[in-house]
Amino acid sequence: MPLSNTILLIVGLAVLILGGELLVRGASRIALRLKMSPLVVGVTIVAFGTSAPELLISIQAALAGSPDITMGNVIGSNICNLALVLGVTALIAPIPVNSDSIKIDWPMTMGCSLLLYFLVQEGYVNDYEGIGFVLLLALYLFFIIRRSRKNHISPEELGIEVEEPTPASKKNMIKDLSLIAIGGAGLYFGSDWFVNSSKDLAIYMGVSERIVGITIVALGTSLPELVTSVVAAFKKETDMALGNLMGSNIFNILSILGITSLISEIEVSEVIVNSDMIWMMGITLLILPFMALNKIVDRYEGLILVGIYLYYTITVIS
Repeated sequence: MPLSNTILLIVGLAVLILGGELLVRGASRIALRLKMSPLVVGVTIVAFGTSAPELLISIQAALAGSPDITMGNVIGSNICNLALVLGVTALIAPIPVNSDSIKIDWPMTMGCSLLLYFLVQEGYVNDYEGIGFVLLLALYLFFIIRRSRKNHISPEELGIEVEEPTPASKKNMIKDLSLIAIGGAGLYFGSDWFVNSSKDLAIYMGVSERIVGITIVALGTSLPELVTSVVAAFKKETDMALGNLMGSNIFNILSILGITSLISEIEVSEVIVNSDMIWMMGITLLILPFMALNKIVDRYEGLILVGIYLYYTITVIS
């Protein structure tokens, strides 16, 4: 692969991540200034903003006629979250499991995975199904907000950091609007560079776009979650790690595929349906006994998850 394309791939990913961060910072400050609840800001603007890189990549790939990158990004990211990220985090510091993760997060994660699996048997995700995903996401967010308010749960307890505007920044609406504009531009150009470089990589290596989507694209877009989780593990602050990762998987399916399919119908190849999605559901199913048996994901289980991810990646590439 030419050096210029490799550089563009890395730069595109960096610009994507930075763009999402700036967009979240500006939008959340404005929302808080307009008297929106920090909880609502956390589970909507912040959650959507952190999924923005994956969303823009999926839209760009779908519009560019590369549906395997779109689906590979989502399915691969979900596998990466619950195998590599969760496994590495558990290797550093055991992860406690609270009752909500078992009663709410896991059933919703598994339910979304099963729903997607049955819908894509026809070989595509269309706009009607996309509307269903978006409506289901809205209901899920409504449930989280209502339940959290009832139980007086703060955004921090949900593992969401909401940046409150400082007295100095409260007067600076132009700065926050500029952050949104720069962040949006970063997401647009970063996703364009990243997707085009990924396609060039597939051509250069002589592999399918599915393989690039499942491995390089998925791993790249999961890097923020990996870094955040590893830092939290070294600080012994892993209480929300499991819930955050499953929440990310829910958002990947409902928001990314839902919104992308409203813009362009997503074709789904048989190998993704019959192989990658089975892996995704199998790993999701596997973590249930890990969670339920001792109410903790320990280092041994983390090693198993990392081993599964490495085996899956080698299988895909070979």
